Amino acid sequence: MSPFALLRGCGLAVILAMAPAMARAAPDSFSGLAARLSPAVVNISTSQKIERQDLNEMPQFPPGSPYEEMFKDYYDQQRDSAVTSLGSGFVIDPAGLIVTNNHVIEGADEITVNFPDGLSLTAELVGKDEKTDLAVLRVKHDAPLPSVSFGDSDSLLVGDWVMAIGNPFGLGGTVTAGIVSARNRDIESGPYDDFIQTDAAINRGNSGGPLFDMDGNVIGVNSAIISPSGGSIGIGFAIPASIVKHTVGQLIEFGETRRGWIGVRVQVVTPELAESLGLDKARGALVAEVTSGGPAEKGGIKAQDIILSFDGKAIRDSRALPRAIADSEIGKTATIEVWRDGASTSVSVTLERLEDFEKRSAEGAATPTPEPTPTPEVAEGAVRIDALGMTVADMNDALRERFGIAAEVQGVVITDITPDTPAGQAAGEGRLRVGDVVVEVAQQEVTTAQAVSDRVGEAVSASNRVVLFLLNRGGDLSFAAIRLGE
Repeated sequence: MSPFALLRGCGLAVILAMAPAMARAAPDSFSGLAARLSPAVVNISTSQKIERQDLNEMPQFPPGSPYEEMFKDYYDQQRDSAVTSLGSGFVIDPAGLIVTNNHVIEGADEITVNFPDGLSLTAELVGKDEKTDLAVLRVKHDAPLPSVSFGDSDSLLVGDWVMAIGNPFGLGGTVTAGIVSARNRDIESGPYDDFIQTDAAINRGNSGGPLFDMDGNVIGVNSAIISPSGGSIGIGFAIPASIVKHTVGQLIEFGETRRGWIGVRVQVVTPELAESLGLDKARGALVAEVTSGGPAEKGGIKAQDIILSFDGKAIRDSRALPRAIADSEIGKTATIEVWRDGASTSVSVTLERLEDFEKRSAEGAATPTPEPTPTPEVAEGAVRIDALGMTVADMNDALRERFGIAAEVQGVVITDITPDTPAGQAAGEGRLRVGDVVVEVAQQEVTTAQAVSDRVGEAVSASNRVVLFLLNRGGDLSFAAIRLGE
């Protein structure tokens, strides 16, 4: 997460093909769009009752004392108080369906929707989704409400003009304009980050409001900003309409999300990982771990596979795969192309529902592991690997205690990493860390520090440029390819 506040004829034909795409000119004015679209953009206010139980008993006064009533009023106000917040939203159905951010209405006891013409209606929550920070509300009115439609966010280009309407700082309907600054931004707010970045001014209170294209279609929901002060500095983020439409459709139909799941944990394919696994370039999603008994395991997917495509759609990186799976129909059998042992192969996997897996996991969560009995730190079996610039040691109780390694985790512990070495560079990039447990080296299981050293030595003797490690960090498996020193 960012350190800043965060508040997806033949000859003629050749000439035409070579001509650059014509950029859409800036409009002379945004007034026409603003006038047409503003009636469908609403201000959302919420209130939440907070019960305070930390007050001492009220002092006792003689009957009829003027202090008795005064203290009673004070204690009642302090015991029960209301927290209010403001945000934005927009109507997508004249019958009264409204889209906003989940964080705008999170924990609210009462939600009020205020329209630009002064109409104020109480809203009910249809459904919400924390993973995409979206929510759908419903209001009832005796006449059709002004509404807007979704556009095609996938066709947006960096540099396209956009317009935002919202309720910054509770001021009321406010229009700002700018361009698409970037696409596919990951701001680490959730598993499906794919934000549109814009320089249209977005401030607190704009959350949940729409981002429009120049045809007046909603191509994003304004959700976050980067700012050291809390005000706009021209870096705002909107959830793309492609994600919003899918999530909102499920919330309207089911009141909840129903996402696909196959049971893999993936990581980024770095150039070093691609090289170590014989792939032409860094692409796809590397499978770090496969859930036991899950769809992927049943379909034959293995740890260390690189998923190149899912159901016919190329997977450009590790962030694209979870979105592709989540958007797929539960029960569908998808063809997945994987890179394994230097060649491409296909497997078939039948998707299950993510929410069902999460529920089972929550119900079967293990009780916390008791704190281990302190034991003296022992460095037995430590081996220095000069080719990488790190020290590894055989697993023992002292190292388990020192690094918080669970009893069931087996392997070899990294106890020291020297800066300005291959291991030091990997550590600087977050791929390696003191306390990581080495499970495999060069696709071979290791249980002793000497075995790690031997596998690395074999890679050096074979003139390999990189050596592949499988690591356990905090119970999660991940691969790290470390480039050997020249």
